[in-house]
Amino acid sequence: MSYLRNIKYTNMNFDTLLFEIENGTAIITINRPEKLNALNKDVFTDLDDAMSEVLNNDEIKTAVITGSGPKAFVAGADISEFGGLNLAEAMALSKRGQDVFCKIENSPKPIVAAVNGFALGGGCELAMACHFRLCSDNAKFGQPEVNLGLIPGYGGTQRLTQLVGKGKSMELQMTGSLIDATEAIRLGLVNYVTSADNLLAKTKEILQLIQTKAPIAVSKIIDCINIAVISDSAYTNGKSGYEKEIEAFGECFGTEDMKEGTTAFLEKRKAVFVGR
Repeated sequence: MSYLRNIKYTNMNFDTLLFEIENGTAIITINRPEKLNALNKDVFTDLDDAMSEVLNNDEIKTAVITGSGPKAFVAGADISEFGGLNLAEAMALSKRGQDVFCKIENSPKPIVAAVNGFALGGGCELAMACHFRLCSDNAKFGQPEVNLGLIPGYGGTQRLTQLVGKGKSMELQMTGSLIDATEAIRLGLVNYVTSADNLLAKTKEILQLIQTKAPIAVSKIIDCINIAVISDSAYTNGKSGYEKEIEAFGECFGTEDMKEGTTAFLEKRKAVFVGR
């Protein structure tokens, strides 16, 4: 497994993000603490570019998305950009957000959210686009767009329903109510709750464990599980999740990693995967 010493990309590359690589994990931090890390068009541009770096940089094996400061992961969209938008412009705004979040969701490399405080509106949608989530014990989640006469526009109506079920999703989105970390883990919205101080360390620990596994197999797990929660055949090339699993299972047999994994198991040693 390849490791890099810590590298920080300066704001010459990203105006609204901090980007650091540590032991093969990209740490992407939304960095607008004065606005509680609210999403605006510049954040979407930087997130899009940061995800391209994650996807194209072979030294990056996994990534974590978190927020700057102690109060918020992302407290929502920057409402100041909503004024005066007509129907077509509003739809374009929604599509832009969905496109970036789908890029995260469909990344073949694991992307995990470390939710350190408020994850509201677009922030909740960003967290849900990640492959799974950890949160600090002071985290709050919600889709309160109804209070503005709006609905979620970056995939929240779909992903929240997939994660917590139809009834609870209906209730949360129609009332605009927030839930705390305890309720989030009870509903299955997050995998772990930690102290704020331990959140990033716990996230890195899980990602380091994932990095010891076969990268191609990990990417195919992402593909198959994503199909399991998508009903639109346009996004699955007409294949059911079971058909995709059969195909992906067979493809794994053609990899060096499968041969290494099975040989290591029979030889009672730890496998060393190379991603081929």
